[in-house]
Amino acid sequence: MANEHLQEAVNTLKNTKVRMTPQRHAILEYLYETMNHPTADDIYKALESKFPNMSVATVYNNLRVFKNVGIVKELTYGDSSSRFDCVTTDHYHIICSDCGKIVDFHYPGLDEVETLAEQVTGFQVHNHRMEIYGSCQDCKVAAH
Repeated sequence: MANEHLQEAVNTLKNTKVRMTPQRHAILEYLYETMNHPTADDIYKALESKFPNMSVATVYNNLRVFKNVGIVKELTYGDSSSRFDCVTTDHYHIICSDCGKIVDFHYPGLDEVETLAEQVTGFQVHNHRMEIYGSCQDCKVAAH
């Protein structure tokens, strides 16, 4: 499944005339294989042995390209580093308050909330984001 999505992402880049470099492919592959919402630094650390000349800036620049063509979403959480998600369809996240792990949580879209918010406030709603916080399995076990 990850391979199929990776190939779709590669095709999207080709269709938008973005040149596929070995580093670019490795970053994409990492995103699709791990599915763990990494930071740019996480990606850099995972790939630096394979690409010793690659910098964190290279990773950030490639992630920005991916974001601009719509194959990656940037997730920002307050003051911590941005994380990157290769699942661009609507979904929510559950986040471990202890270790920071982020897991995709699929639930029918809460589109009616957007409509209600527009009616109540007069805003034009563009999107929404819901985050659920708790302790992941590993942290729950560690706490006992």
